[in-house]
Amino acid sequence: MNLGIVIKVLGKLLILEALLMIPSLLIALYLGEPVIIPFAASIALTFTTGYALSRFKSQSNRLKAKEGLSIVATGWLLASVFGSLPFIFSGLVPSVVDAFFETVSGLTTTGATIVTDIEILPKALLFWRSFTHWIGGMGILVFTIALLPTLGVGGFQIFRAESPGPVTDKIVPRIKDTAKILYVTYIALTLLEIFLLKLGGMSWYESALHTFGTVGTGGFSSRNGSIGAFDSTYIHLVISVFMVLSGTNFALHYALIKGKWRDVVKNPELKLYLGIILSATALIGFNLILASQVEVGLAFRDAFFQVSSIITTTGYSTVDFDQWSTFAKAILFVLMFIGGSSGSTGGGIKNIRILVLVKLVKREVTRIFHPRAVIPIKIGDKAAPREMVSGITSFFVLYILIFVIGTLVISLENISLESAASAVAVTLGNVGPGFGSIGPTETFAGFSNFSKLFLSLLMLLGRLELFTIIALIAPKAWRNEV
Repeated sequence: MNLGIVIKVLGKLLILEALLMIPSLLIALYLGEPVIIPFAASIALTFTTGYALSRFKSQSNRLKAKEGLSIVATGWLLASVFGSLPFIFSGLVPSVVDAFFETVSGLTTTGATIVTDIEILPKALLFWRSFTHWIGGMGILVFTIALLPTLGVGGFQIFRAESPGPVTDKIVPRIKDTAKILYVTYIALTLLEIFLLKLGGMSWYESALHTFGTVGTGGFSSRNGSIGAFDSTYIHLVISVFMVLSGTNFALHYALIKGKWRDVVKNPELKLYLGIILSATALIGFNLILASQVEVGLAFRDAFFQVSSIITTTGYSTVDFDQWSTFAKAILFVLMFIGGSSGSTGGGIKNIRILVLVKLVKREVTRIFHPRAVIPIKIGDKAAPREMVSGITSFFVLYILIFVIGTLVISLENISLESAASAVAVTLGNVGPGFGSIGPTETFAGFSNFSKLFLSLLMLLGRLELFTIIALIAPKAWRNEV
């Protein structure tokens, strides 16, 4: 293990995090809020620690797989610990565990919260809370690669371990340029949504906060009623559309910019993703009309918003969907597992994996009638590598296994099975609100410290695609050849 380069990169990561806290400090100074000292102290401590770590010397800048895994897993943990300092120093959250939970939820873009009254918090603290979504959405370590080219040739090991989805192809040959392209696209979507929300009547401040939650697919709001606090069809639709865009593979956004429309239109994952959104919206919309006597336009508006919010794992709400029919809630529960597209800011299993799993089932059915047939699994016109198919199958089994074990652990809280299962589903899938005691009008404040830490671990596991952390603790990760 080349500890020198690992510590050095982690130090630069903390320096970057300290710099990213500065906008919140400036807001506190401008508004004269009582969190000036907490933010100043957090920035000073984070920067000082980062600077000390970044001074470590290493024999080489080259990163192997185990160094990349170590940086990613430890980096997210350190970012969460130091990112929680403003909450801790301000004294506005009940405990250190609550501050850690809130920060992990922000950085992993989960959006689960322990705050029972959001609107009483200082605006600077709310800004930092939502800004963690934007930082974590594309990945703070991908951000590091984009801004710190001194990582050299080892950058791809971090990118591969950090980026969501089973496919981590570089958009352009140099990984640093790939990271920059992703962030240029990310920033462009951010600026456009802020402008459109401002046109809808939001203040610049709230436009920014809700854009951070949308583009980062996080879901933190500055209002207790989430997006439902804004009685505007325009705002609801703008956020819905941008949630869908943010749950789409960012490589497709770049393809559109380059004029490669054919590649986008023919993309099989995109077809499945949009098909699921349209089908789920139609089913829930008609169900709301027939079962709840909701007006047609309102039914489909709310259905589209909540389907977009849940499948992209954003977690915003315009209504208390926990009061919907069992049929509608069942659809949303399934969407919590499916998640967004690979290469997006969304969580969950990802549509590309669902697509491959469906094709696997179809192949096995075909083999019943044609046992000797050789049937490759194709994604579009290309056959999926056997290693990729095997990895997707293993991921799915592991995901369901962790969900089952997690549900058993959380059921020790003596809450309903619906609440326990959805608590695990929404943290592992980085969704946010669930059903029952953690519905869209409830919080995670009632859980024990043990459960909050356990759910924080699930959030990190989900954000890092399970294998990053599991591979790190495997004995093979510490052998010299890795």
